[in-house]
Amino acid sequence: MRLQQIIGHFQTITHHRHLVMKGCFAVGLYRQGLLHDLSKYSPTEFIQGCRYYVDGKRSANNEEREATGRSLAWMHHKGRNKHHLEYWIDYPVDKNSKTPMVGVRMPVNYVVEMYVDRVAACKNYQKDEYREGNPLKYFHRGRSHLLLHERTAKQLEILLTMLSKHGEEYTNDFIRRKVLRNRK
Repeated sequence: MRLQQIIGHFQTITHHRHLVMKGCFAVGLYRQGLLHDLSKYSPTEFIQGCRYYVDGKRSANNEEREATGRSLAWMHHKGRNKHHLEYWIDYPVDKNSKTPMVGVRMPVNYVVEMYVDRVAACKNYQKDEYREGNPLKYFHRGRSHLLLHERTAKQLEILLTMLSKHGEEYTNDFIRRKVLRNRK
């Protein structure tokens, strides 16, 4: 592992955290903005992230997964961060279910943080190529293999579609005034 990888990975995850913090603050999720992805600085995630960091245009978790067949950093991360849909996967209540695992409905504040996280990730990795429709395209590309509760998927898709059509400022205002104000 080279010093350049350590610095590059640190800069990438820190820039992402700052983008998420800004997005969370814009919608009124101050605590979640401050606490977002702190586990990325833990030894389990940080060391793997540095080891598999390439150029900051792609997740080190994906690099690790392709190199080894799994990502230890991701497995650690998803179990500690409630804004990831993978945190909300469980066994089905229905004993006759044909699927061994199901997506559980996420509380709306974590759906919003997931939305902010996806926007920030696209900005972070795509840089000048980022467009407000990109997070929705990314969601649609991966939708077929996600274990995501139907209502959670619909909420996320509505926000990503709104971003694509009306922009970030409009969508953040909608989240602040309508989505988070009425959560119970």
